[in-house]
Amino acid sequence: MADIPNGFTGFSHRDPNFVSAGDAMRRSRYDETSFVTRKQERSVFDAWQPASAASPQAVGSRPVAAQSEVLKYAESSSVQAGAPQFDPDKLATIPEADRRWSWVEIDLNAIRHNASTVKHRLNPGTLLMAVVKADGYGHGAVQCAKTALNSGAEYLGVATVDEAIALREAYVNAPILVLGEPPATAIPLLLAYKIMPSVYTAEFAIRYGEAADAFGVRAPFHLKVNTGMNRIGVRWDETVEFARQIMFHRALDLVGTFTHFATADCPSPVDFERQVKRFAEAVNGLRGAGINPGIVHAANSAAAIRYPDVQLDMVRLGIALYGFYPCPEAYPLIDLRPAMSVKARITDVKTLPVGEGVSYGLNYRSPGAVKICTLPIGYADGLRRGLSGRTDVLLAGRRFHQVGNICMDQCMFEVNLRQRNDLDPQIGDEVTIVGEQGEASVTIDQMAETLGTIQHEIAIGFGCSRLPRIYV
Repeated sequence: MADIPNGFTGFSHRDPNFVSAGDAMRRSRYDETSFVTRKQERSVFDAWQPASAASPQAVGSRPVAAQSEVLKYAESSSVQAGAPQFDPDKLATIPEADRRWSWVEIDLNAIRHNASTVKHRLNPGTLLMAVVKADGYGHGAVQCAKTALNSGAEYLGVATVDEAIALREAYVNAPILVLGEPPATAIPLLLAYKIMPSVYTAEFAIRYGEAADAFGVRAPFHLKVNTGMNRIGVRWDETVEFARQIMFHRALDLVGTFTHFATADCPSPVDFERQVKRFAEAVNGLRGAGINPGIVHAANSAAAIRYPDVQLDMVRLGIALYGFYPCPEAYPLIDLRPAMSVKARITDVKTLPVGEGVSYGLNYRSPGAVKICTLPIGYADGLRRGLSGRTDVLLAGRRFHQVGNICMDQCMFEVNLRQRNDLDPQIGDEVTIVGEQGEASVTIDQMAETLGTIQHEIAIGFGCSRLPRIYV
């Protein structure tokens, strides 16, 4: 039987007491207790460090796990018996950021600051809805919802029924609006979890009302009006007729009427003003027909910051809640703080001679006198492949260029020793992919501009990936 590879490579010198997987399997046929009883063999815990090591060593800024550190994850009874066994409950306490050296940090103080700052700008009596769809734009819906509610928000907005249920199961009791009309098959969930849908089709509205009536409860909803974005909603000039078609039902309860602006973040106000006029016609038409429109709301982040006249009864705070400016015109008007940063630790450092390539395609070639540092983060974690060679990272408060194609799970950056000969990067050193270090910064806005997209997409890409989220 040939030796079976165990997946570990790169060891140039084999430990004199090393036992290959193949040898172990052959030996176990004759002596099943050999692993425990043979004193000359190193234990599984000794294998975590060189046999000659007298004390735990440090790798970069991270200590190597010594035997005693590993043993703390074993069952105490097994340790005393001399045959340690790992305890699953203790293993579960190892932080996610120590299982893989890359993570997303969310600053809840920034969320609190952004929500309260916008709240203070609103007219007296105007409500604030925190939009926490897409898992809080990648920042964590539950944590951000609770923080926003504690900072002045009264309402929550989501995109799906399951997003609303997740909030309810986390004991979030504020009013929740699903910003689209869900399938009729989800009506039992709406009623059971006290979730309000948006409504813009008569069929859904009647089925929703009938189901509520059968349980002896009300069926609250918000009426969505299409004023020109032409995505979903009742046409603004058909709003009154639609309301008359459904409002005969005794269980239906119209608690809000809203629209969505397509160009509030654009320099020209022409289309925005057209939507404002159409929405006013729809709301005034309802009132004229004796139908109370309930909470009237239209302003998204851009409109809430740029156009105080459209704050109405409530504003919906989305991207600005997370510290992103919805448009350049908003910068001088309000102080927002980004809540998300992305970090990783160096997992490998190598010095490459002139001409050696890096990563798939070898598109980058070493100019010589450079160290190539590897980070365990890639496009499966939201670091888009289109950023390859077009973004920087931060180490020790300085910017360093990312080089080579970004891989699915890893990427590399360059430390030019001719320019940075005072810096000696080590395995375990912390690197910032998004965020600040000292006076230097790399922002999601910069990445979005490089890729020709919006901040929403980049933030959600990082936050909704497999990277663990850590709240600070």
